Amino acid sequence: MDLRKLKTLIDLVAESDIAELEVTEGESKVRIVKSSAAPQGQMVMMPPAGMQQYSAPAPAAAPAAPAAAPAAPAVAAETGHVVKSPMVGTFYRSSAPGAPAFVEVGANIKEGDTLCIIEAMKLLNEIDADVSGVVTKILVENGQPVEFGQPLFVIG
Repeated sequence: MDLRKLKTLIDLVAESDIAELEVTEGESKVRIVKSSAAPQGQMVMMPPAGMQQYSAPAPAAAPAAPAAAPAAPAVAAETGHVVKSPMVGTFYRSSAPGAPAFVEVGANIKEGDTLCIIEAMKLLNEIDADVSGVVTKILVENGQPVEFGQPLFVIG
């Protein structure tokens, strides 16, 4: 099926009240489903009969939200300034494996000091302290995935 036809079909579904559209052309079959969570249509191409079919594990994303929820009440009990993740990515305490961590619990830091690195889409983003003080708690393990707004450090 032509890419322009697919784009036209996706636009048709996105701009209308149609929730799902399935088109068969020869041995090709295209199914476009409008998701309520995303404004754009979802496109799933099905292989011709006789070919092996693989599906992406969509339910894996659902358990991530409840796992992050228990961390928030624990942080509410902490006293001090909470540094939160500005992005989704992987948390690293040091600049390289085997290198010393940027900060440890009990370390005196100044505003602008690097606290950690968050890797997002193969880019390493340094996360700097937005207040001066003492690191009283590190809430994330090295190499752990983090969400936007997830508490990382408590600074007293």
